[in-house]
Amino acid sequence: MNFKRYFIRVLHRLQKGPGYTYKELLVWYCDNTNTHGPKRIIREGPKKKVIWFFLTLLFASLVFWQWGILIGTYLSYSVSSSLSIGFKTMKFPAVTVCNASPYKYSKVRHLLKELDALTEAALERILQSKHGDAISAPPLNSSETVSQRLDLKLWNQIPLVLIDESDPDHPVIIDLFETDQSGSGTRPNSSSPTLSNVTSEAQKHKVAVKLCHHKDTPQCIYRNFTSAAQAVTEWYVLQSTSILSKVPLQERIRMGYQPEDMILACLYGAEPCSYRNFTQIYHPDHGNCYIFNWGMDEEALISSNPGAEFGLKLILDISQQDYIPYLTSTAGARLMLHEQKSFPFLKDQGIYAMSGTETSIGILVDELERMGYPYSDCTMNGSDVPVKNLYNEYNTSYSIQACLRSCFQAQMFENCGCGHYLFPLPEGVNYCNSEVDPDWAYCYSSLRASIGHRQFCIDSCKETCNDTQYKMTISMADWPSEASEDWIFHILSYERDLSTNVTLDRNGIIKLNIYFQEYNYRTISESAATTIVWLLSSLGGQFGFWMGGSVLCLIEFGEIIIDFLWITIINIISWGKGLKQKRAWAQYPDAPPTVSELVEAHTNLGFQHEDIITHSHDEVPPPGALPPEPGTPPPNYDSLRVNPLAVIDSDSDAEAS
Repeated sequence: MNFKRYFIRVLHRLQKGPGYTYKELLVWYCDNTNTHGPKRIIREGPKKKVIWFFLTLLFASLVFWQWGILIGTYLSYSVSSSLSIGFKTMKFPAVTVCNASPYKYSKVRHLLKELDALTEAALERILQSKHGDAISAPPLNSSETVSQRLDLKLWNQIPLVLIDESDPDHPVIIDLFETDQSGSGTRPNSSSPTLSNVTSEAQKHKVAVKLCHHKDTPQCIYRNFTSAAQAVTEWYVLQSTSILSKVPLQERIRMGYQPEDMILACLYGAEPCSYRNFTQIYHPDHGNCYIFNWGMDEEALISSNPGAEFGLKLILDISQQDYIPYLTSTAGARLMLHEQKSFPFLKDQGIYAMSGTETSIGILVDELERMGYPYSDCTMNGSDVPVKNLYNEYNTSYSIQACLRSCFQAQMFENCGCGHYLFPLPEGVNYCNSEVDPDWAYCYSSLRASIGHRQFCIDSCKETCNDTQYKMTISMADWPSEASEDWIFHILSYERDLSTNVTLDRNGIIKLNIYFQEYNYRTISESAATTIVWLLSSLGGQFGFWMGGSVLCLIEFGEIIIDFLWITIINIISWGKGLKQKRAWAQYPDAPPTVSELVEAHTNLGFQHEDIITHSHDEVPPPGALPPEPGTPPPNYDSLRVNPLAVIDSDSDAEAS
């Protein structure tokens, strides 16, 4: 009860100025505020009051509208980019070089023998269909086509088909090889469409890769290509991926190009180097790759000066005569410049250097500095990315390419039950192959074409907040020249093979010059376009322009809100007390007693005034009678005051204080 009494006392003292009603509060605010409009509303005549009321309401609405725009602009967390140019000595970038062919054909021929024979037979039939010849199926066990009977198990897993579109509404699907259930080669039967009984123009035949799903409801999709060369290359990649995924990693490394055979000469600035200064990694797309200045085991090299004389010079031998004919159609070296301790994604960011040329690459450096959350959705080290980085096994830094590939591999395992050969494997997962996972190609193709899965990975991965990009200026010239190629090839052949015979030629030799063009570097940094200082100054400017107010006016407005709440609380307390009194009166069935009835109820009937006693003092009371009992006079009520309960409590509190 004491707490309640003190609380009510505090409310009354806080509400001493504005009054106890909302009308009094509003009049008090308009009369005392420093804002111009409300004062004119209560001080002007009736007509001007209306005008000033609508003007104040209009400009207050404009202020709140502008405030909403300004706050929305601030909460959008937009950024502005600034470009600055500096000059300093810089770390030489990491340089990754690979061969365009991942393996030497001489070392993988035994694994791809059956696949190559199938490819040759398929190309023969495709070429015959392009000429529009009506031919029968070739004898699959004839030595004129292949040296031995073809085993079509590989073909049954992922076949190539021809699509006859002479009738666009009813295209005809033609299998190049009709097989029985056992997978052995047979001639096409007369009931199915073949090249021998379908005649069409050459341009109407299209080659497609047939991918089928055999679980639950069997279904097939056809990947169409505008060129048979594209179709055969895609089909061969899928088939070779299934075959090579079963080969152990160390065996795949042995089948690739070795550093002592590929890197013939190396010079960094004025210091000689060799293949021993390169770090070897295995890249699924390009086989053995070699990284110079990766910074994993030692400090990164600093470039002493800009210019071609102070960069990296390499002479490479790609030995393209040992390329896999159906897997690699591009000859050259694949190279990439990147930061230290970052994984090279050559398929996305690498460039080719052509054989028989000297390729000069001048480097300019751009440093990107992005602002983090909430201005952009970037990450410093990938720790806040929900995707597990599968490239951590290389101890490399986070990149969005690593995240996207890790996400795709996770989706691949979730949907297909195995991992793709081109990406690192999660723990406990095996690579896909057609023997164990016959539907993997269908699943992989569907997953790669799915926009939903791609968007999921894009939404899950984040860009790095700080990044270094190397802008390259590339120029090429023939190397060696016709006048000098004889002695250069003799020396390089002797240094590598200790042979006086020339073992190198123009088709396999590449020279690279990589250097800084200049030490000027550009820094592109982000800064907040809107700050809290900008927001406060903009809000104050709009309020002062439309209403002539200031920060003190806002404090006054906050004060009236607090007074409004106090009045509301006082009214609620008074309403609660009144409700309590009504409930107490409801206990009496009749109307409450009047003052006279209360006085009569408390009157002592045994009390009588002396002047109305009728017997005299001389009169003797009869024998046995008791003397009269003395009475007590009733209280004398002058009046009964009825005041509001809250005022009574306030007055009593004031008197008590």
